[in-house]
This record gives sequence, structure tokens and C-alpha cells, in this order.
Amino acid sequence: MKKDFIIAIDQGTTSSRSILFNLKGKPIFSSQKEFTQYFPKDGWVEHNPEEIWSTTKKTLKDVINKAKKLRGNILTIGITNQRETTVLWDKKTGKSVYKAIVWQDRRTENFCKKLRKQNKEKMIFNRTGLLIDPYFSGTKIKWIIDNVAQAKKLMSKQRLLFGTIDSFLIWRLTKGEVHATDATNASRTMIYNISNNKWDDTILKLFKIKKHILPEVKDCSDDYGYTHPSVTGKSISITGVIGDQQAASVGQCCFEPGSLKSTYGTGAFVLLNTGSRKIYSKNRLLTTIGYRLNGKTSYALEGSIFIAGAGVQWLRDRMKFIKKAPESEKIVKSLKNNAGIYLVPAFTGLGAPYWNANARGVLSGITRDTGPKEIVRATIESVAYQTYDLFESMRYDGLKPKIVKVDGGMVMNNWFTQFLSDVVNVKILRPKIHETTALGAAFMAGLKIGTYKSLKDISKNWSLDKKFSPKMKKKSRNLLLHGWTKAIKRALIN
Repeated sequence: MKKDFIIAIDQGTTSSRSILFNLKGKPIFSSQKEFTQYFPKDGWVEHNPEEIWSTTKKTLKDVINKAKKLRGNILTIGITNQRETTVLWDKKTGKSVYKAIVWQDRRTENFCKKLRKQNKEKMIFNRTGLLIDPYFSGTKIKWIIDNVAQAKKLMSKQRLLFGTIDSFLIWRLTKGEVHATDATNASRTMIYNISNNKWDDTILKLFKIKKHILPEVKDCSDDYGYTHPSVTGKSISITGVIGDQQAASVGQCCFEPGSLKSTYGTGAFVLLNTGSRKIYSKNRLLTTIGYRLNGKTSYALEGSIFIAGAGVQWLRDRMKFIKKAPESEKIVKSLKNNAGIYLVPAFTGLGAPYWNANARGVLSGITRDTGPKEIVRATIESVAYQTYDLFESMRYDGLKPKIVKVDGGMVMNNWFTQFLSDVVNVKILRPKIHETTALGAAFMAGLKIGTYKSLKDISKNWSLDKKFSPKMKKKSRNLLLHGWTKAIKRALIN
């Protein structure tokens, strides 16, 4: 008898992955490929769309071949992706007109400043739930149209298309048959109205972006066409699309209002389900679409940290303090304390709740005794402190999480996860299945084809791996946080 599988494509910031899941949500096989990060100028971050495509295609083929060996039947494909990263391409040739501008990129800060001076912040926040920041796709689209002659030319000929990475992959997978995105990715562009679920004409006019370049916006669990046989051997349906942080929330089964997940990947992202209620934060958190099913929207409150796992990558690739990411746990455990060393990893500015594009990294408290081990520890600790800042913002908004579900590469470090629980002073649950982002995409795809009957049905697949409870004394916590506050102030001087 043939086994049934669902494939999830998880196109992230530093790598492309494809994962084969069984119908209970267990990963059976995974293929992953890293790709190049480009930093052409200070604060600029780019990817090559062709490399994103080739790595995605390669991992997808690996997984399809594995399913064949297992005599399995692939039911459908779900896609999750790094959000906000922006690609513009030629409708006729399928070629991008410029490199993909990554969500971390800060080049549009001057345009954002101009918008703030024109008092557009309130209007944009009320319509999109987002603050004016280079993080989001809208200003990136404008930058490419303004700075790449071919883009402007193609737009006037109605040959230009815009997409976040999901749209770009759908276009390539279907050989140009489908130009679509889902509501969660659309809600991160700063040009999408999250109340009426439509591209916002007022903001499009302000940015001088023509509507015809934009993808059709669908539900997270929806029909996104079929892959072309030249790509996948035989045609496979694509029935789930959801931005990576929302996908992790779905993978963690955060379906009840008040449920919260925190993902520690390249960046770190806290998502709190607020149900059908849009809560507009007074403390610089974002209001976003958590998921949209059968035309019904569930909203979320989000805090975004730009550097989490990317800090560990920096320790490995730039500083050469470690050879492999898991080594960091052994190093932090070898030290009794942080020796008063703090690292604010504002390598590409600071996200929530500061939203300061000009802030830059600060290493403070260094003495002649300071060495690589202390810097490694300070980098790991910084992620917990930044999470604390987000939780404080939620608390000021009247929302206090009682339990946090965590996922992402960093939470495999038990020391970090315990330290996180100590710093935020909340119980933390780590699930058995760590690939929650990809799992969320698989769940959305399976929901559309009837593999799962409802969200309640999906929830049956969640199980606990380990629970972490706060152990740190209040005095010790306050002392650490006091040091962090001083370090943050230094970073914000820039």
C-alpha cells in the first residue's frame, strides 16, 4: 500500500529547504541548501533570485526522489517563505530585473523618513497595521522602480510583476500560470489593507506603484495551481501558502486567541493570536494577519527581532569563534556568568519595539579579560533580552502571555531556552517536532485537500518535547536587564 505524504517548501533567509511530512505531521526526510548573502553597501542585504530558485528546485527534487524510493504518494505541496523580501520580474521572460531585496535591508530609510515627515505614519498604520520602516516590501518595490530603468520600462508596458518569495516560487513552479500570494504575505508589504483585505489604492498612489504588477491575494489554504511536469516530473497541486512566522504559529497550533509562539531562526519573531479582533499596539508592535481561511481573517500582534540565529552565523562565519552553531551551547555553559559583557546585535538596525534603522551593533563592558567565549555568550543572551523587550511592550498593551511555545534552530540549545525562560519569567514549551514553520505550510496544504478536517483536527498532531520553567531569582534577573537597558541606550545613540 502506498504511503501518503505532503511536501513543504520552506524558503528561508539563509537557506532553501524541502521537507517530506507524513499525515501526522512527522518529518520523514529533509533536503536543505544554503545560498549566498550579498551585502553591497552598509545596511544593504540582497539575494540572487536565480539562486533561490535553483536551491529550492534542487531540494524539492531530492524530496520527490525520496518519496519515490519510499513508494510514497505526494498529495500536495505547501509553501512557506521569508516574508517582505522583494522580487520584481519580467512577465514574458520570468527573469528578475534586480536582485531580491531582503527583509533585513535598510536602504529605503530616507524615503521612510520623508513619509514620517509628511505625517503618513498614522494613515499607514491604521490601514496596514505596520509602522513605516524599510523592513516591509512596499518601499523596496518603489526603490527598484525608481532606480532600475528596466523596471520602470516594463511597468509602463504592463510586463512587470512583483512578488514576495512565495509568489516568485509559485510563478516558477507553475511556469508562469499563477501569479498569487496569500493574505499573510500580503499583510507584510505595507501596501495591503488588512481590514478590507485588498491592495490599498491610497498607499499605492503615494508610492507610485501600479496595481497590475501585484499578485492575486488568496487564503492560506487555497488553490495555487499545479507544478509544471518539467519541474517536478509529474504535476503536483500547490494548496497551502503562508509567511514563515505565521506558518510557525500554525505549526505550533496557536489557534486560540491569546496563544503565543516565538520563533528563533535568522531573526526572532513573537506572534500572539488575537482572533477576529485587530489590536493596534500603543507600544510599537505590529498588527498583522495570522491566517485567513475561507475568507475569514484571524489577526495577530507581532514583535520582530532582526538578529537571532544570524548572530550565531556571524560568530561562525565572520568572527570565526565557532566552527558549527551547536558549539555555542558548550561555550556559554563553560562560563559562570556574562562578566558584564553585552552585545546589542543591531547589525541591520533594531526592530521592535525600537524601530531604529540607524542603530548599529554595540559590544559593551569589555575588559582585557574579555575573549571570544564572552562574546559568544553575549550574542546568545542578547536574543533573550530582545524577547523580554517585546513581552514588555505586550504587557503595556494589556496582554500578558502565560505560556510561550518556542521553535527554530536556536531553541535546540537547552541553555539558551532555559535562560530565555528565566529572563522573560514565563513557562516555555518546546514541541517534539521542531520544523514548525514547514509543518504549518504542510497543515495549510493538507487542510485544503481534506487531509485535515479542521484546525481542531490539526491540533491533535502537536506534542511536547520539553518544558522550561523560570528558575532565576528576581534580583539576578533585574541586574542582567539593567545592564541590557544601558547597552541598548548606547546602540540607540547612532
